Amino acid sequence: MSRRIVCFGELLLRLSAPGRERLLQSHRLDVHVGGAEANVAVMLARMGHDAAVVSTVADNGLGEAAVGELRRHGVDTRGVRAAAGRMGLYFLSHGAMQRPSEVLYDRADSAFVRHAGYDWDALLDGAEWLHLSGVSPALGEATAQATIDAARAARRRGVRVSFDGNFRGKLWQAWNGDAAGLLRQIFTEADIVFADHRDIAVVLGEETSAQGEDAVAEAAAHALRAFPHLRALACTLRTQHSVDHHTLSAVMVERDGARHRTPSYELEAIVDRIGTGDAFAAGVLHGLMTGMTPADGLHFGLGAACLKHSIPGDFCLASAAEVADVTSQAGFHVRR
Repeated sequence: MSRRIVCFGELLLRLSAPGRERLLQSHRLDVHVGGAEANVAVMLARMGHDAAVVSTVADNGLGEAAVGELRRHGVDTRGVRAAAGRMGLYFLSHGAMQRPSEVLYDRADSAFVRHAGYDWDALLDGAEWLHLSGVSPALGEATAQATIDAARAARRRGVRVSFDGNFRGKLWQAWNGDAAGLLRQIFTEADIVFADHRDIAVVLGEETSAQGEDAVAEAAAHALRAFPHLRALACTLRTQHSVDHHTLSAVMVERDGARHRTPSYELEAIVDRIGTGDAFAAGVLHGLMTGMTPADGLHFGLGAACLKHSIPGDFCLASAAEVADVTSQAGFHVRR
């Protein structure tokens, strides 16, 4: 059954070097529309949910194209407005072997940053979920306050809040923002967070000497004690053997102490890692909104993340049936 979810964040244009080239090694850049929250909305819309994006884009052809791309995938864009300013950009060069991928942001003074006031009571009307990420508050004081206002309005209206930590240290450093203090206000309103022990350390200052799943479980315990509305924390666990070969699993810790862990998947010949965390969040939210058990929803989210590694661009262009094929290990025969 379709559920309405509102996703708030900046729409970006991604300019990436073709193939495995470095930036401007040749005179061409591939363009994709993206943004952490929009990535979640696109995948949920493709799986049949009533997914909406709230944002501000440049009042020009770039902004119009970005909004049109969301509409193409079934996202409700009535909450996206056009205003004076520029589109936020980021540049990507894909890594290879022992050379990691690199991201260069160019999003200062974008239309999204300039125009940060929203009527949240109107925009959240009819919504069951609000999805936010730590990218928006990292962009500046105004967008941080807009994100906090959205979370508080959702709590006041009985709308459940999903928050992806998505800590971006360089963005916070650019304006000397109080990451811990501002993120703590959003965590306070969240029902589920997608975060690991490093995110929790930023917010609460609670370090851990544990590793892997135990580090996540310890961080979750700190977060669940600190934030009474929080029901669960989920994250992926990634081992990187090279840029092209990762091992991926996921863990969720619930308020009652229940811990769920997925099988591990070997990801080889990775096509595109960008947006995989957003696909994971979308998959877990799909599980919650369709009545899956927490364990099954976590596994579904991991399946979505695995599939995203095979798809170029920011969006996970996979159906629920394709994700289910991954988690059921349906095999690699040609679908006819």
